[in-house]
This record gives sequence, structure tokens and C-alpha cells, in this order.
Amino acid sequence: MNAIQAKPRYQILDGLRGVAALLVVVYHVFECFDWSPVPHGYLAVDFFFVLSGFVIGYAYDSRWGEGLTMARFFKRRLIRLHPMVILGAVIGAACFLLQGGVRWDGSHVSVGWVMVAMLMGMLMLPLCPGSAADVRGNGELFPLNGPSWSLFFEYIGNILYALLLRRLSTRWLAVLACATGACLTGIAVSDGYLGVGWSMADGGLWTGLLRMLFPYTVGMLMARCFRPMRVKHAFWSCAAVIVLVGCLPLALGEMVPWMSGLYDALCVIVVFPCLVWMGASEVSAGAVAHHVSRSLGELSYPLYAVHYPLMYLFYSHIGFDGRLVPIDRMQQVWPQALLLPAACLLLAWMCWRWYDRPVRSWLTRRLGS
Repeated sequence: MNAIQAKPRYQILDGLRGVAALLVVVYHVFECFDWSPVPHGYLAVDFFFVLSGFVIGYAYDSRWGEGLTMARFFKRRLIRLHPMVILGAVIGAACFLLQGGVRWDGSHVSVGWVMVAMLMGMLMLPLCPGSAADVRGNGELFPLNGPSWSLFFEYIGNILYALLLRRLSTRWLAVLACATGACLTGIAVSDGYLGVGWSMADGGLWTGLLRMLFPYTVGMLMARCFRPMRVKHAFWSCAAVIVLVGCLPLALGEMVPWMSGLYDALCVIVVFPCLVWMGASEVSAGAVAHHVSRSLGELSYPLYAVHYPLMYLFYSHIGFDGRLVPIDRMQQVWPQALLLPAACLLLAWMCWRWYDRPVRSWLTRRLGS
């Protein structure tokens, strides 16, 4: 067991994951309006995938010959990820029923189908658009907690890593990264953006898989080749760039679709790997950066996993039915919009403090790691 204990954490990377999670929350607050201060905030998910690939490669690549088995690997990943998946589905069902249990088009959904959707979410089983359990009628893979789509692909990435990717030589891993990067660029330029994967509609399952596979593979490749550059103040500079990625298109003005897609591709292919490399190279982080990174790192996953049901309540409150709401409506709802990220952080802290951390500790004691 000593041979496969967790390696030292890159705490700065944990903090950057928290910054990206906050960016996702702000993006989702304004997702229903026809204007957003972070129009490309969805790219934070691609940063998550790069970071996940790097952390998985760093934590496990050298351990397969030291007693780590597939069963133990999957057990560790399930203990880390799945408690919040279950809680996110439960909170999503509660919020859906609280807002009246109706689809976007106003039709009522029976409690039975809400329970089916919740069970599917708890088991990480995606839904097809138009199915009876698609309780919102929006075609989401997980209609009670939309962001679970990325966790679904994270699971697929873990499976591919254990079965195939870890066995590839560094050269073939680089070939795979180049091939998937080229395909991802083609999709981004063709569609005009990379906000895909949350639905099976229009080939979303395959584009979502590709959206995960390239950054995940690049992260693994970086873990094999990583040599720290000894960067000072990496947390603050990297955090600023993550936010800048989300809001920079506002300064660039109106972009034709292919240029917007190219911007997304460049961020995923070039900017995010550089940020992970810099974050892992942090030296002598100040006391403030250390504290902020630790706090954000602890809350990052719970924040991402449970924030969206509160967004559904907000959307219902302002009358969002799938059609973008004029930003003028913000004048009536700005207090709620400002309080929403704070409410999400509070909910995330409560989930981490009284559910995620104790449940994972109990599972680790009961099942071992």
C-alpha cells in the first residue's frame, strides 16, 4: 500500500481548477441572457480536461508496476468522483420539483419520470433527446444537472487511460494528441465554437468525446515530459489568464464564426497546456496565494458538481424558456444574479464539509484505496 500512496499535490493547480469553476458559474449566470461578460466561459471545461489528464498521468503512470491494479485505480476514481455525482442528481431533482416540475415548453412532468432521470444521473447513464426522462426537453445528457456531461466524459477518459492510453509510448501518445487536436480544430472552425458535448443531438456524443480526448491526452503527454520552469507568482498570473480567456472576445469585437472557433481551438491547444505547465512550476507561492489556492481547490469540484440546479431555479424565476432573455431584464433581477455565485459557493462548501469529505473518508476506510 505504501507504494501507491498519493503523490504530493500540485496545490496551485487545485487553485486554478477553482478559478475555472468560478468562471463556469459566472458564465452560467449569464447563459440565459443575450449578453455575457464571459461569452467564452465554457472553455473552462476544456481547462479541466487538460488538468485532469496531467494529474492522472502524474499520479498514476509510474504506479502500475508498483502494485496498482485496474480494480484499485477505478475504485480510487469512483471514491473521488461519484459521491458528488449522486448528490448533484439528488439536488437537481429537488430543484426541478421545487420549480414546478415542468419542461421548458411548460408541459408538466410526472414525478415518476423525474425519479428515472435522477436515477440515470446517479448512475452516470446519459439520456437521448426526446426521451420521456428528458424532463427539461432541452436534449441534455443529464437534464437534472447539465454539467454532469463533462463528468461523464471524464469517466470515459479514466477508462480509456486505464485500458489503453497509459500503454501507449510517448511518441504514439503525441501522434494521438496531434490527430485529435487537428479534428478538434476542424470542429471548432466549422461550428464556430467548442461548446459541444452536453447533448447527443447533432453528433454531440462524438464531438464531446473528441473535446475530452484531445486535452486529456495532451495533459497526459505533459505529465510524461514535465520539467518545472520555476515560475514565480504563477497562480495569480494563470488565474488572470483563465478569466481573460472567457472575456477577451468582448474586446475583440464581432467575430465571424470561423474566427470564434479558431479562438477556442487556440485556447485549448496552446493556452491551457501552458497554464498547466506554469501552474505546476510555481515556486515560493506567497501565503495569500497558498491559502486561496487551498480554499478554491477544496471547493472546486463540489462547486462545479452542484451549482447548476440553482441556475435552473434562477432561469425559472426570470422566465427563461430556452430563448435568450434581453439583458435589459437584468435591471430587475441583478440582486439575485449577484447573490447566485455566493449561494453556489455556500452550497459547495456545505456539500464539501458535511458530505463529500466525510463520505469519501468513510468509503476509503471501508473499501480501501
